Amino acid sequence: MTQQVDTLFINAHILTMDGDLTQHPSGALAVKDDSIVAVGPEAGMKREYTAKETVDCKGRILMPGLINAHTHVPMTLLRGIADDLRLDVWLQGYMWPVEKEFASREFVHLGTSIACAELIRSGVTTFNDMYFYEDEVAKATAQAGMRGVCGQSILKFPTPDAKSYDDSMEQARDYIKRWKDHPLIVPSIAPHAPYTCTEDILRATSELAQEFDVPLHTHLAETLFEVETMRNENGMPVIPYVKKHGLLEAKVIAAHCVHVDAGEIRTLHHAGAGISHNPSSNLKLASGFAPVTKMLDVGLNVGIGTDGPASNNDLDMFEEVRLAAFIAKAVTNDPTSLPASQALLMGTRLGAQALHIGHLTGSLTPGRRADLILVDLSPLHNSPSFKRSADNAYAQIVYASKSTDVSDVMINGKWVMRDKKLLTVNEDELIAQAADIAKKIDSFLVDREQSVLSKLIALGGSMEEESFEVQVKVRIKGSDSIVQALMRDEIDILYERHYSQHDAYFGFDDPSQGRLRFREDDFVDEKGNITNVRARLTLLGVRREGEFENDVLLSRSRFLAPATNSLRFYREYFKPASEVTIEKDRLRWFIKYKDTEFYVNLDKVTTPDLGYFVEVKSRTWSRKDADNKAHMVSELLDLLGASQGEVVTKDYIEIVAE
Repeated sequence: MTQQVDTLFINAHILTMDGDLTQHPSGALAVKDDSIVAVGPEAGMKREYTAKETVDCKGRILMPGLINAHTHVPMTLLRGIADDLRLDVWLQGYMWPVEKEFASREFVHLGTSIACAELIRSGVTTFNDMYFYEDEVAKATAQAGMRGVCGQSILKFPTPDAKSYDDSMEQARDYIKRWKDHPLIVPSIAPHAPYTCTEDILRATSELAQEFDVPLHTHLAETLFEVETMRNENGMPVIPYVKKHGLLEAKVIAAHCVHVDAGEIRTLHHAGAGISHNPSSNLKLASGFAPVTKMLDVGLNVGIGTDGPASNNDLDMFEEVRLAAFIAKAVTNDPTSLPASQALLMGTRLGAQALHIGHLTGSLTPGRRADLILVDLSPLHNSPSFKRSADNAYAQIVYASKSTDVSDVMINGKWVMRDKKLLTVNEDELIAQAADIAKKIDSFLVDREQSVLSKLIALGGSMEEESFEVQVKVRIKGSDSIVQALMRDEIDILYERHYSQHDAYFGFDDPSQGRLRFREDDFVDEKGNITNVRARLTLLGVRREGEFENDVLLSRSRFLAPATNSLRFYREYFKPASEVTIEKDRLRWFIKYKDTEFYVNLDKVTTPDLGYFVEVKSRTWSRKDADNKAHMVSELLDLLGASQGEVVTKDYIEIVAE
């Protein structure tokens, strides 16, 4: 007596991708409800099963759907807006500002729907995501009939969907509760990376993941800069750092892991972490080559991901699997490294295991969900087909096949594409909506690129001081007399500082943009040791607002912003037409004179060698107050014995630029 099933696939070359890499060159597969019932030689399967629908595969490859182990699917709407940049410039200079402006629930839903269409067409049945408004990612994914591990992002600073870390954690908890045990969606939590999270965030997200027994998705050791910074600031590599703070106690999915050593690989293996190798993204951003063969040799579950479509710029897993095999061979200088069968295994079963859902999908074995695809090997680029070796089918898929060869896709026992026709999403509508979003983003970026101020504000943390400064600068022969004069009874010293200042001034083709100054202050103690370092950006426009007697100037304070990145980052982001370096040793006193506060700076400009200057400054909020302080500045110059010196009405950069 035969068993009734919903769908029976016949006349297929089946790649099960099971533990033995079993193939059935003339095979059949039975599906009932959402799962695979049986798989085997066609003759026996026909005797045992009858079906509501029998699918003649016409000799095509029947295999598990591909697993995209790391991506940010809503970023389909950001594909191509900024390319050929370093990771930090690309991320902080373009992605985050645009996301801050445009990311919304509607944006995320649309971007995810577009991604689902692209993924299905390229034979992907499951993807692992990390983004904002992840609830919308989950909704759009479920509506498209796809399987997704969907991670709610957590960062230490405000994001498009949360004003604070506390809001993010509260949203993540609620999101996980609502989607737990969904047939298609596995909710997860996603602390972005160690460099965008605090120690407390790493521990708290791990504890939440453990509480609900869901995966934790993060970026680890993606760039050499990240690793070196971690060593310099915390005295250890990335993997020991996150282990120390409890992250590896959760079911971790670690994206990239490009710069890890043998000890870190063993640590990840012992923790049961899954790894996502992202060859295209790492190549495009020049992040390096992950030691994939070493990871596999140790026994790590290593999957393959596309990364986001803004850093790849597509979601084509056929391309990623092929690249993974090629890169491994080039890096090891061994053509036998990562053979086609193992590369395809990373794109299927190992990928599912890396996402901690190997019990659900990744192989065509009884009990697994019916997540499968049909691949046509008859096109010209894949002809002819040789049968001499059992490995030939894997080689054809990995080295010759294209994503366009996928003809049919079933997920969770339901068709989402038949004969290359999508059944769950409307491509034409999505393309039209994406075009509208692109016009708005284009306009935003064009406007921003025309203004240095807009680019500065886009980085975040910028502020405009609405006050003015009364200031005077005098060239002097030496410093000792000034230091002694500051000890006079008329002057009350509130505090004293010693800095070694390093300034880089950016000039632009359009003088009206002003100059941008990157300043790094090294705080120097009494013994001459550097105790702290501070960096900031200042946008300087036209200096002079007005002038008083004795060449005392009234200047408006400028836009200020924290400088949290390297000087190299700002060079590549702002693209200055010129750059001038000025270095000086500065003694600063904050004083009171006639109950009025002033700053007195004693500078020795060493690069270039300009000599000594004394500078007196004070903030003011009105022209009347400025006039009063200008008189006091002149008095202070007399007290300091500097009134007979050469008054300089130009800033150091203007002196150097002459």
